[in-house]
Order: sequence, then structure tokens, then C-alpha cells
Amino acid sequence: MKPAIFRSLAASTLVAACFSITASAQRNVTNANDSNTPLHLLQPDYPVPYGISKANDIKGTLDRIHGYLNNVTPTAFVNSKTGETVSDLSKIDENTALQKGDFRLVSYEWGVTYGAMLLASQITGDGRYKEYVDKRLEFIANAAPYFKKTTEEHADWGTKGPLRGLLTPHALDDCGAMCAAMIKATRGGNTSNLRPLIDNHINYILTKEHRLSDGTLARNRPQPNTLWLDDLFMGVPALAQMGKLTGDKKYYDEAAKQILQFAKRMFNKEKGVYMHGWVEGMTEHPQFHWARANGWGLLTKVEVLDVLPENHPARSEIIALLKAHVKGLASYQSGSGFWHQLLDREDSYLETSATAIYTYAIAHAINKGWIDGLAYAPMALLGWNAVATKVNEKGQVEGTCVGTGMGFDPAFYYHRPISPFAAHGYGPVILAGAEVINLLKNKQFEINDSSVQLLQKK
Repeated sequence: MKPAIFRSLAASTLVAACFSITASAQRNVTNANDSNTPLHLLQPDYPVPYGISKANDIKGTLDRIHGYLNNVTPTAFVNSKTGETVSDLSKIDENTALQKGDFRLVSYEWGVTYGAMLLASQITGDGRYKEYVDKRLEFIANAAPYFKKTTEEHADWGTKGPLRGLLTPHALDDCGAMCAAMIKATRGGNTSNLRPLIDNHINYILTKEHRLSDGTLARNRPQPNTLWLDDLFMGVPALAQMGKLTGDKKYYDEAAKQILQFAKRMFNKEKGVYMHGWVEGMTEHPQFHWARANGWGLLTKVEVLDVLPENHPARSEIIALLKAHVKGLASYQSGSGFWHQLLDREDSYLETSATAIYTYAIAHAINKGWIDGLAYAPMALLGWNAVATKVNEKGQVEGTCVGTGMGFDPAFYYHRPISPFAAHGYGPVILAGAEVINLLKNKQFEINDSSVQLLQKK
């Protein structure tokens, strides 16, 4: 009898194989013939909705997500032993914790979500999205001085305080995405006292995170001197935002340097996508093109270009890299509109968060004029139509891969679980929906001979 874990893997493999066969088979064979029917006008049996997305429908989807998140991310501290609310922050102790919800208010995934909510508010004009962000960042800013004081006075309380990562970061995950969101909120008019946290985070990124000898942001896991593609997003957009906040060129220069040095080692020019991990001590670098990591890489370029001065010497090189990455990703989009967990392995599952990130970044790049809308706008609409099918009636995002480290074998990626409680899916889906609404405002589309086309101005 095989151990349970191997039986489970075998079953998963069989399901994946059956899905692959089903997905590749033609779904709607017709008995019509060309002598009595214009076959090119027959309606295909698409696995996801096909056609021109509607802004009102997208807004309805975003509203469901907002409603769900607003209910499951409370802003309160409690005593973890008694469950009582802690309203007087001068009386916090080692048992003080965030009131439990479905997601953590200070995680890097929620940094993405805060930025996405700000964008949704800006594009849709719906103030509820910005209010969501302002309420939670004000809550964090007001509490931070109290927890900072207790952290300094009570080192024996351990490392699990509710704001510990924000106050004393030990990895880019602790601070980078949250820092970028705080700067965006500050630039957008948030009056909370976020600057001490922002300065602390930027100092960590610039002076405390481990680096290679040439200054490239790195980690010492799973191997010494390892580059994680994820870390482009975990560190670099915050630096670029700091450049915009302060006007100091050094932040732009550092952000641009990181993008180009990561690409030099990790971007596969032939495939047009990145490997997930690179280890300095390896003579060979196994290339696993994990979808969400490629999303973080793509999103970083877009976020940096949003604030990088037009005359910055690295700007044209970053735009060229963006174009090459989009072109590579376009070649791997599936017929359902989703991208696969491992981009170039079609028997790996279709994944939501990466698809949403690509949809956002491609739509945004078109809206900014950085890439060719004629070539890529239809795939952005298809990506959104796919992603929208994964938002359930409660407003939960389904089909998102859970948090993932780095591996050098395919099984590690193929069998990562998916969950509606994987926080990584929410910010990207909100970003994608908001930006596609913007795309629909900026561009006109038509159905031409049954296909979605961007209308050219004559």
C-alpha cells in the first residue's frame, strides 16, 4: 500500500492530466456545413466569457470583493487569552494581538491590497475603497508608537507582536509592500503619521537587507546568496515611491539598478520570462518560471515606471525590458485567458493571482502608452474575463496559489495548494478590475468577425 501522500499526489496528477486532455479537446463540434451556414459566425463554446468587458459588471465584481474584505478585516486589538477588546493602548502587554479576521492587516499581501484599493477609488470615483485604506492605515499609525515602546522595553515578550514586522523588519516581506502603500496613501492625502514607519522601512531596504557583492537584494535561504524574483516587488517599488515623495534621485537610481541587475541574472531572453530563483553558488541554474513571481517582476517595472522621471537614464532600458516581458507572457496565455502556475508547463494548473497581475500590468502599460494596445488589449480583456469567474458570490477570490518559497524541482510548484484565503489574490484582482475599467474608458473595442479588436482612430 502506498503512503497517503503518494496516493494524493497520484490522484492530483491524474486529475491534472484529465483536465489537460479535456481543456485541449474541441468543445463544440458542429454538424452545420458551409453550403447552408456561414460557419465563421457560429458561436464558439468558450470556457470563460468571451467578448468586450463591461465597466458596470467589473465594478460590481470589485464591490463584492470590497464588501467581503471590509467585513473580515477588523481594526481592533484584543487580549489573545481572554478575547477582550484592548481599547487603551497604554495597557497593551505580551498577550495583545490583532483581532482575528480572514487576513492580516500588516502583511505584504495587504500592502498590495491597500495600493489596489487606492487605485480603485481613483478610477471608479467610489470613496469607499479609499476609506478602507485610510481607516486601516490610521489604525496602524496610531498604534505603532505604543508597540514600538513596548518592543524596546520588553524584549523578553518574544517576536510575535502584532506590529513586530513593521517596527523591526527582518526581511523585505515585512516592510516593502506596506511601505509602498503607505507612501501612496500619503501622497494621496492620508494625514496619518506614517512617516516614522516609512523611514524605518526605507532604511531597512537600503542598509539592512542582505545583498550580493554588487548590491543586488538577496537572501540566505534556501541557499546562501539567493535571488528571489519576488524580492523585486518586496523592495523596489517602495524605493521608487520614496523618490517621488522626497524628490531624491538616489532612490530612483537604486530602484533602476535593482531591476536591471535582477534581469541580468534571471530574465530568459529566449522565452521572455524570468526564472523564480537564482543562486550564486550554482554552476547550473534550474529554471522554473513560476507565474506569480513573474507577476511580481512585471508589476515592479510598471510601478517604477509610474514614478521614474522621464529623463532618467535607465527609463528606456526598463521600458524595453517591460516590452520583452509582456511579449514573452503573451505567448503563454492559455485559451481560457488564464496563465499556468508554471508558465511554460501546460499541465500545471491555471492560477488566478498571476493572471490578475498580468491583466493589470498589461492594461496599465497600454493606458500609459508603453506597449502596443492593438497587440495586447484583447488579451488583457480576456485575462479579466477569466479572473472574474474566480470571484464568488461572497466576494472571495478563488484559485490562488498559497504562499510559496523557492524550489528546484517541478513537484514543488505543481502541487502548491490553492485557497480563497490565500491573501495574494485580492490586491491583484482589484488592480486588474480597476485598470480594465480605465482601459475601457480610454479605448474603444469592437467585435470584428467574432474576435475582440481594439478600434484604431482613423
